Amino acid sequence: MAISDQAVGKSFDAVVYAVGREKIKEYASAVGETNALHFDAEFARAGGHADVVAPPMFAVVYCAAAIFPALFDPEVGINFAMMVHGAQEFEWGPLVVAGDEVTTVASVKEIFTKATNGFFIFETNSTNQRGDLVCKGTWTNIVRGI
Repeated sequence: MAISDQAVGKSFDAVVYAVGREKIKEYASAVGETNALHFDAEFARAGGHADVVAPPMFAVVYCAAAIFPALFDPEVGINFAMMVHGAQEFEWGPLVVAGDEVTTVASVKEIFTKATNGFFIFETNSTNQRGDLVCKGTWTNIVRGI
């Protein structure tokens, strides 16, 4: 199966994620965090934060709803039966805390073939309610047997 790069540059609708204190705590607990910044609002406030602080990789949570339409877009053409996770890279800005509203836009950055594999690279840009870029993500998915 050949792949097409016709979707490169395509952007998808922005998705807003309301960051909740309990979601931060659940995520932090699930990934083994122990820092009180992620669990104790008073401790976080004493450190100068508005509320509990999301661990950096919480970005996966607030980006998920924005990246899924890109992955499933027929114009992009990913064969999920042959897809494997390739890589994720993030650049972080200001910390995300409970009470933030994070808006994420996903786009198709690059599609290419290397040997018998298709590479599908997406970019997400996530901003908080103040317009600060809190996270830029690069998501690489590989489809084997192209």
